[in-house]
Parts: sequence; structure tokens; C-alpha cells
Amino acid sequence: MKSPRKLWQGLAKRRPEAHKGDFGRVLVVGGCRDMPGAPALAALAALRGGAGLVKVACPVAIQQTVISICPGATSAGLPASPAGLISRSAVTRLREVADAHDVVAVGPGMGASAGGGAIVAALLAIADKPVVVDADGLNNLAGRKKWWKSCGARAVLTPHPGEMRRLIQGAGLKLDPDDRVECCREFARAVGQVILLKGAGTVISDGQRHTVNRTGNPGMAAGGSGDVLTGLIAALMGQGLEPYDAAVAGAYLHGRAGDLAARRVGQVSLMATDLVDFLPAAFRW
Repeated sequence: MKSPRKLWQGLAKRRPEAHKGDFGRVLVVGGCRDMPGAPALAALAALRGGAGLVKVACPVAIQQTVISICPGATSAGLPASPAGLISRSAVTRLREVADAHDVVAVGPGMGASAGGGAIVAALLAIADKPVVVDADGLNNLAGRKKWWKSCGARAVLTPHPGEMRRLIQGAGLKLDPDDRVECCREFARAVGQVILLKGAGTVISDGQRHTVNRTGNPGMAAGGSGDVLTGLIAALMGQGLEPYDAAVAGAYLHGRAGDLAARRVGQVSLMATDLVDFLPAAFRW
């Protein structure tokens, strides 16, 4: 197993004649009327993580807000429910948009809805598509029985402990969430995907291997931190890292950015945007 640093240092060198399409096209799916900042943070992190092109697919009503936060991204407006959540009717449109992208990140700010599970499942069904699932993408997925049976994607799921419990319960598996390494490894084996279990000592497993991340600090326990990790992992996959390697490297870089930010602003004042700002330093380290 390579060290996390060697994983991202092994990314393809940027040739002088390179263009933005060479470094991955990332689609972020999420956002709702009450949470427009989440997909924007994921998009910012994807760009800081090296993605050449990033598009945010979100409800039409929040498109302008999202792009004002992340002007380097483009956007695709989606139909929304009366509650301001992405409508189930957006599934066909999302499949079309996803086909034009190398990686999909789904869940940031998505909200929980009846159609949310169908949207996530439809994206996971796209054959051989790298997909990162986070936040309400996970909560929506937890309500669908045996969702992994129709999963053609190569996915990274990034639950915090509460989301992990809901996924385990929804899958009908008898696992102990308090035994973090064993639980992460066995759940990854059961669903055939990479699991990144957040927390102090984030655990990453593909069911065979596992890594415990040692970077990061309690100041990162702030809203939006997970959205930054989602965008970062998506960017690394878009540049050629396999899902497990992208999850390991992403967790390390995310935590390293948090450690560098804490030195500057302190743990108490640390915000998700600080993580984005310190990603360049984390990459150079």
C-alpha cells in the first residue's frame, strides 16, 4: 500500500499543452432551497482538488446562489418539489448530464425526500461510473433495500457514524458500528463498494484492505466539512485514482488542510471554507 502522499503525487504530470478536459469532469448533484451552500462547497473543493471542469446540478431556484459562491463551476437547473428538493422527475435529465462527466458526487445539501433514493440509485446504476455518495445521498439510499444489487458504478460512500447506522439498518446487516474498523470493512465487503467512515481516525475500506487516517482535528467538526471531502475525492477520481486510493488520499489531504488551517485560525474558528483555502498547501506538503 502506497503512502497517501505518494498516491496524489503519482497523478499524471500536467503537460504544457494540457487543457481543462484532461483533468476530469466532475458533476456535483445536490442542493435544495434550504441548503444551497453545500453543493457549492463540494464544487469549490473539486476545483481546488485539481478537477478541470465542474458542473453543479441543483434546483433551478438556487442556481444563481450556487454559482455566486463557486463562479468557476457551471450549472444545470433541475425541477424541484414544492418543498424545494430535487424532484424525482429529474432522473432522466441527470442520467444525460452524468454521461458527459467522468465522476459524479451526489448528496451535498440534497435533503431527504421520497424521490431522493431513486435519484441516487439511478446514478449508481450507471455502469463503471465513479460516484461519491455523501450526506442525504446516503440517507436517501438507506431507505432502498439491497440497493447495491443494481449498482454498476465504482462508488465511495462517506458516512458519518449516524449515517452508517442508518445504512446498516436499511441493509438488514448485523454489524457493530462501535467497532469502526470491522464494521467499515464488513459493510464494504457486503455492498462491494468503498466505504469511508468519518470520525476521529477516519476508516477507509474496500472490504479487503483498510486504512485509518491520522490527519485532522476537532475543529473540522463544522458544517460543510464533509461537502469539501466529497468534492475532493471526486476530483482525485476524475484525475485517475481508483476509488479506494482516492478515498485514502482525499481523507489525508482533507485532514492535512484542516491541520494547517487550525494553525492559522485555531480550531474554534475553523470553517469549511478554510479547508478549501488550505488545500493548495496540503497538496504542496
